[in-house]
Amino acid sequence: MHNIRKISNDLFYIGCSDRKLSLFESAYPVKDGMSYNSYLVKDDKTILFDTVDRVCAEQFYENLNAALNGRHLDYIAVQHMEPDHCALLEEVVKSHPDVKIVCTQKTVSMIKQFFNFDIDSRVIVVKEGDTLNTGKHEFQFIMAPMVHWPEVMVTYDKTDKILFSADAFGSFGAVNGNLYDDEVRWERDYLDEARRYYTNIVGKYGLQVQMLLKKAAGLDIKMLCPLHGVIIRKNIDLFINKYDKWSKYEPEENGVLIAYSSVYGGTESAVNLLAAKIADKGVKNIKMFDVSITHPSFVLSEAFRYSHIVIATTTYNAGIFESMETFLHILSSHNLQNRKYVIIQNGSWAPSCGSQIREILEKLKGAEILDDSICIRSTLKEEQIVELDNVVNTIVKSLNL
Repeated sequence: MHNIRKISNDLFYIGCSDRKLSLFESAYPVKDGMSYNSYLVKDDKTILFDTVDRVCAEQFYENLNAALNGRHLDYIAVQHMEPDHCALLEEVVKSHPDVKIVCTQKTVSMIKQFFNFDIDSRVIVVKEGDTLNTGKHEFQFIMAPMVHWPEVMVTYDKTDKILFSADAFGSFGAVNGNLYDDEVRWERDYLDEARRYYTNIVGKYGLQVQMLLKKAAGLDIKMLCPLHGVIIRKNIDLFINKYDKWSKYEPEENGVLIAYSSVYGGTESAVNLLAAKIADKGVKNIKMFDVSITHPSFVLSEAFRYSHIVIATTTYNAGIFESMETFLHILSSHNLQNRKYVIIQNGSWAPSCGSQIREILEKLKGAEILDDSICIRSTLKEEQIVELDNVVNTIVKSLNL
């Protein structure tokens, strides 16, 4: 049974959702599943924007055939060659052998890597600013390399003022009936997953996102149609502002993220006391994560959100405790910048992880280490409370509340 959704007179949503998925890209937990969005425009000529993941093949074929309703498919715009969006490309080409594929030159090379069909005879290679007219609609192609693969482009419908944004402005989570952001409590229920999607999937490429945002600033955008998540038509300015902050590595909020790992509870007890003391000083935005329990994608998302980060862990095999070392590697590889840090190290007999943590953090652009003076030996002692109070005062003063 097909499940197509009419967006406008000639634009149809023909995507699908996978609620059985537990790990997106075998890496990121998705408790609410994942949507794979595909869009069909039925003008004088028809154009399909991307396909979907293979897991949704049957639903997609039913949707596409129902939406076409016997019409010929003239174009497929391949905006992003990642298999969750292009897995069914070859099957669509076989069903519509005269279809033209609109894409970048880099995409042509990637199609040849993934598939064996003849692309050269049917490709229309586009570059920055090129347009395609399908009748009433004129589509402008905008290059978006490294957002988040090198071949990516986005497409602007100059007629309906819709930006088909590829992986930009996407989100983890399935589409649950409501297709638009103004039909759900978007800021409450979706923004956190949009942030986690951006920071983990795109976060490393802030400079490239800034380049895309500068191009988008010259467009009159009435709707964002991403390849994952709900369609955005109300919170466009808010979402673009978030992308601007995230891609500039500017904190969204003054607040404190406390990321810790604790073997026998000594480090956890210390950071619980630290959090309580910070709260007593009037700080309201505090997040705490045990990085041995919480998946690092969630912790990274909050690191992009908050201005101050406390790293607290124990020494393990003369190094950093493994789960914390993993998180710090992820923090570094995603290029987080412009944050203020406090380091708390623990070690029952040879504490030495603090200097190694500092070495990692100092490589991050704009990182400022406010304090790394506290060294716990197994458990925090009463005489160290003064040291902890000093750290609290340093953090609160730096927050400028």
